[in-house]
Amino acid sequence: MNKIVNDFSITVGTKNGSGSSTANNTILRAIFKMGIPVSGKNLFPSNIQGLPTWYTIRVNRDGFIARQEKSDIVIAINPDSFAKDLASVTPGGAFFYADDIKQPIERVDIAIYPMPIKSIVKNDPNVPSDFRELVGNMVYVGVLAQMIAMDLETVKAALTFHFKGKQKPIDMNFNAVRAGAEWAAANLEKKDPYQLEAMDKTEGLIMADGNTAAAIGSIFGGIQFAAWYPITPASSLAESLNDFLPILRKRDDGKHTYAVVQAEDELAALGMTVGAGWSGLRAMTSTSGPGLSLMTEFAGLAYYAEVPVVVWDVQRIGPSTGLPTRTSQGDLTFTAFIGHGDSHSVILLPGDVYECFEFGWKSFDIAERLQTPVFVLSDLDMGMNQWMSKPFQYPDIPMDRGKILWEKDVEELKGNWGRYRDVDGDAIPYRTIPGSTHPLGSYFTRGTGHDENARYTEDSETYVRNMERLARKQQTAKQYVPAPILRETKGATIGILAYGSTENAILEAQDKLDREHGIKSDFMRLRAIPFTKEVDAFIEKHDQIFVVEMNRDGQMQQILYTEYPQFATRFRSVAYQDGLPAAAKWVREGILAKYESVGGKKPNAKKTVAKAKAAPAGKAAVKKSAGRTK
Repeated sequence: MNKIVNDFSITVGTKNGSGSSTANNTILRAIFKMGIPVSGKNLFPSNIQGLPTWYTIRVNRDGFIARQEKSDIVIAINPDSFAKDLASVTPGGAFFYADDIKQPIERVDIAIYPMPIKSIVKNDPNVPSDFRELVGNMVYVGVLAQMIAMDLETVKAALTFHFKGKQKPIDMNFNAVRAGAEWAAANLEKKDPYQLEAMDKTEGLIMADGNTAAAIGSIFGGIQFAAWYPITPASSLAESLNDFLPILRKRDDGKHTYAVVQAEDELAALGMTVGAGWSGLRAMTSTSGPGLSLMTEFAGLAYYAEVPVVVWDVQRIGPSTGLPTRTSQGDLTFTAFIGHGDSHSVILLPGDVYECFEFGWKSFDIAERLQTPVFVLSDLDMGMNQWMSKPFQYPDIPMDRGKILWEKDVEELKGNWGRYRDVDGDAIPYRTIPGSTHPLGSYFTRGTGHDENARYTEDSETYVRNMERLARKQQTAKQYVPAPILRETKGATIGILAYGSTENAILEAQDKLDREHGIKSDFMRLRAIPFTKEVDAFIEKHDQIFVVEMNRDGQMQQILYTEYPQFATRFRSVAYQDGLPAAAKWVREGILAKYESVGGKKPNAKKTVAKAKAAPAGKAAVKKSAGRTK
């Protein structure tokens, strides 16, 4: 049997609320500490406890860590999903299961490994009876560790990290790991090819989730106020603010320099944020699609009154409650034109955990420079799952407060200024901060019609003049938003445009398109709207541009149509949404289905197109929630 080293996927099937999260994250971090590229994705239901949950781990020596649409190793702990978990194992794969599950196993094309989890943990006198189910999860960690050569020292290090050095829970859990490994060594004969070997490819990296990264970045960016209302999958962003702010933002006298408020709903959350932004504080809120819908009116007020605020939207599937614990990129067009009337939003699109951190602080600079709401669109996969990342670095540039007139400035102007007057052609007026300026710096802020001096008016010409100036801000914004990331390939014949968490799937799809089909591609990952000059050049260069995104209707392509109508025929949508993180398979097949060769045959045309037109099957049955998951 040929070994398969550092290149396989593991799926653990358990129940929501069973305490398996610690065990699964221990496996993930132990492999990471062995220096092997790895990623973990939690597929959980929208109820609190009882329904099936899956956790998938991708191990790949070459660094391809997007979700795979296959499971080489499956660990089945849940009787309710046992049959489905058994059927999901790749031929030649391995199936580990709790031996108290008495269900038929008829497959002969896989390795079968029963595990006496309950009896092992029951025999440990140091585990209290009410902890046996929780600690029992560590038994399958030990069995797996023995069978795939996972280093037990890295397992212990992962437990030490998780329990923050508290020796009693570390010892109790590690004893269960060791007991599982010792039982497997004495009782199981390895019949599958999968194995780990230490590498050095994670040296200098960390593991973090995007919501935590965004919170830390916001703190480093000088956040002073946050208002929020709980909603999956954004809640942990605000919760991380509450975890880290008391540590990082406390004065020498013990007083805090911030406020975090849980509002009564999302409408109030953004209303409070707009008030704080108007008063001069660096203010933000976080939400997901249904909450963003409720924030629409205040978003329009902030746009029209030109109040700098930051809104994090950690996207999930809609419409309505949709699939509240599944990932998506479905809020893009809604956010781009949020509000009634005419508006154009500034949107940042982080593509990895480090950019969640970076855009955490950078979004405040951009919002204050442009005096407008800045929306940061992450998603559940990026926000709640663990990713490898380079370490976060404190911003190395001064904080940009934008065009503010302080007391001395107003006094020198002798009141000769206008809150909404464009004096230098960049469409951005000067503002003053309430309570910190000369009395001549005061003005009345309103969401109704106003002239350059903030005076109420319903004059049509003044309204048109003001709206045209607001539209011109989009041109100025191009100087300040993050430029796209371009990866060029020599001899490329097509272009790929994408954004957000799809990058890993696209990089793997590119590799296979080149090796298996001879299709070379340039890849540009968009990081902001409005689009910058680099995007202009990329679109002009390529005759075929595949726009990859996780939604049904090709929302980014719709926006590209409006911005580049002269190149509309060049865009080909590769849009797909089933709630699961992007996989290289559907990206590759989607591109092949719409690829047009120039002067040659379409590669594997009939077979490939037929496969691509068939929608990939989802990995989990989903029960829709009756109300919004909070």
